[in-house]
Amino acid sequence: MEIISQNNTATNTYAIEFKFSAEEFEAAVNKAYDRRKKSITIPGFRKGKATRKMIEAHYGEGVFYEDAVNSLYNTNIAEIVDKTGLEVVDVADTEVVDVSKEEGVSFKANIITKPEIKISDYKGLEIKKTVKTVNDDAVNAEIDKMRSRNGRIITVEDRATQMGDTAVIDFDGYLDGVAFDGGKGEKFPLELGSNTFIPGFEEQVVGKNLGEEFDVNVTFPEDYQAENLKGKAVVFKCKLHEIKSKELPELDDEFVKDVSEFDTVDDLKKDIKEKLVKNAEEAASQQVDNDLVDAIVAKMEAEVPEVMYERRVNDIAREWSQRNRIKIEDYLKYTGLTMDNFLASFKEIAKKQVDLRLCLEKISEIENVEVTDEDVEKEYAEMAEQYKMDVDKVKSAIPVDAIKSDLKIEKALDLVRDNAKIEEVTE
Repeated sequence: MEIISQNNTATNTYAIEFKFSAEEFEAAVNKAYDRRKKSITIPGFRKGKATRKMIEAHYGEGVFYEDAVNSLYNTNIAEIVDKTGLEVVDVADTEVVDVSKEEGVSFKANIITKPEIKISDYKGLEIKKTVKTVNDDAVNAEIDKMRSRNGRIITVEDRATQMGDTAVIDFDGYLDGVAFDGGKGEKFPLELGSNTFIPGFEEQVVGKNLGEEFDVNVTFPEDYQAENLKGKAVVFKCKLHEIKSKELPELDDEFVKDVSEFDTVDDLKKDIKEKLVKNAEEAASQQVDNDLVDAIVAKMEAEVPEVMYERRVNDIAREWSQRNRIKIEDYLKYTGLTMDNFLASFKEIAKKQVDLRLCLEKISEIENVEVTDEDVEKEYAEMAEQYKMDVDKVKSAIPVDAIKSDLKIEKALDLVRDNAKIEEVTE
């Protein structure tokens, strides 16, 4: 096996030619014969007993060539790629140039390589950290949610509908005086203010009394899914059957004892505020990291091969499938999405992840970032704890080089973060 030629033909692309000798090809043909002989029948011989020469005489000299050629390629392509000395991300357009008993097999292919990355000015990035102020209104809003979750539904008979009520209505929609499909409902519970109906509908139900019949005049949005209703003015003839409202419990110490681990309203409010402050800080820190990533990627100069993005998209899709415990094919069947539409939803995040990793790899190279054996052992231990696995099993599943590569990325990101100019502001 040898590489005959290797030429840079375009950005991130090398054309290579490689060949296998006649002896290597002969050995591959023999292996193909051994694999297939048990399934080949020759008249006058029991199945699997015919010699290679007899099979070749009956079916042709090249009967095992395709298997042999494929085996040579699949078995050796990784070693061939390694021999190029290139950082290869894909092998494309492989072609068999020649096959002969006397000369062996020769191939040509295009090698797609990792791009050359240029990055500068990644230290001193200016980032704003916006921390939301937690005031009494925010605390009270959380308490109102607790009260709402513990409220009881009552039937209202002595007043008209209000925002927040659930109105039980019949409705029948008409376009130019003709009833249209999907526009009818009976005793439908509509929460007023939920914005679940066409814009303007719920507001016209407010102020109506039990038993009242009324018209609701609305216009469908221009982007409505039904072609015959896009942008059209329609009339819904409605009747109000019931008014339901949620009665909230009083906010007092007894309520607090019932719904929480605390004894007083003040204790509950204090705990809620502490949690909101912590959440606000975490959200601000996460946004700093997001902005930092965008700023790092913006500093990169490179022509990234599209195949790197495509592979990351496919990886994310597989991770999504495993996380949600559903086959992608089944999900597409249930939702009616096409595979292209499904994968397209991951393209933006895949591009950012690939670009960021390329940037951080370059920064770690520029900064001579080092990963110690202690760093590696600590990472293995943390992963074992996270996945509830024995450390040795984790080590057998994940190579040391992969751990070191990821740790270099993390350290490079820490370096950029530590050198960033982060201005904290409150909102």
